[in-house]
Amino acid sequence: MSTIAAPASLIGANPLALRGPLGSLEAYIESVSRVPVISREQEVVLANRYRNEQDLDAARDLVLSHLRFVVHIARGYAGYGLPVSDLVQEGNIGLMKAVKRFDPDVGVRLVSFAVHWIRAEIHEYVLKNWRLVKIATTKAQRKLFFNLRKAKKNLAWLSAEETLAVAKDLGVTPAEVSQMEQRLAARDVAFDPAPDADDEDAIYSPSAYLPAPDSDPAVAIERGEWEDTSSMRLKHALSTLDERSRAIVERRWLRDDDKSTLHELAAEYSVSAERIRQIEANALKKLKTAMA
Repeated sequence: MSTIAAPASLIGANPLALRGPLGSLEAYIESVSRVPVISREQEVVLANRYRNEQDLDAARDLVLSHLRFVVHIARGYAGYGLPVSDLVQEGNIGLMKAVKRFDPDVGVRLVSFAVHWIRAEIHEYVLKNWRLVKIATTKAQRKLFFNLRKAKKNLAWLSAEETLAVAKDLGVTPAEVSQMEQRLAARDVAFDPAPDADDEDAIYSPSAYLPAPDSDPAVAIERGEWEDTSSMRLKHALSTLDERSRAIVERRWLRDDDKSTLHELAAEYSVSAERIRQIEANALKKLKTAMA
């Protein structure tokens, strides 16, 4: 089961460095539920102590008393398929950022002020982890991502009227709504099919649609012409050699199999193997010059 970190006790420190396993999510929720809710007067006193005196114990008490609220918000994002324990973790980071910036003189309760920071951290985590490929990068796309999923819970594809209504409510264009709707309906696909993937997954993997390196018609024609030209030039160059030199080159280089050795040719022509090697070297030199 996924574990969740204990609440950080130092607001000024890096929250990520303060994580430590507490246990299961259920145990964590039970633990934070036992922390008493503080009154407005207590909240103002603690906030002033932290702001004016940098009292970290006061900051810790503010955080601990609001952890149950983070759990409540994080549970609202359970439909994105991400572990609730991870969502709570990110929400806790947002809560600590809110405590660090909270000003009790404004007259707003910490719970109201912290909502923005908690949701912002959770939103960032969802956007980074919901898909392998980022689905929303601009501010408008981020707003669409969360609001459109909420609006489509009981809907199929949006009609033209529904698209216009959503666009008007969110202050975006209908085209942006349709584009985000298509992104939400898509799913991540592995570039290469897994070894145990069925035939359908293998057929529709992106790698199956890549062109082969030799599929360009222009490249194929150029290669064919080069091979034909090279073959003709080689044939012409061989015709310039004497019969013995041509036979040695053909039997040593132009056979796919059963190529003759230097000693076999030496025995056949009644010369030394070194002499065959010299004839071969001179013939190859002439061929290279003729085909240049």
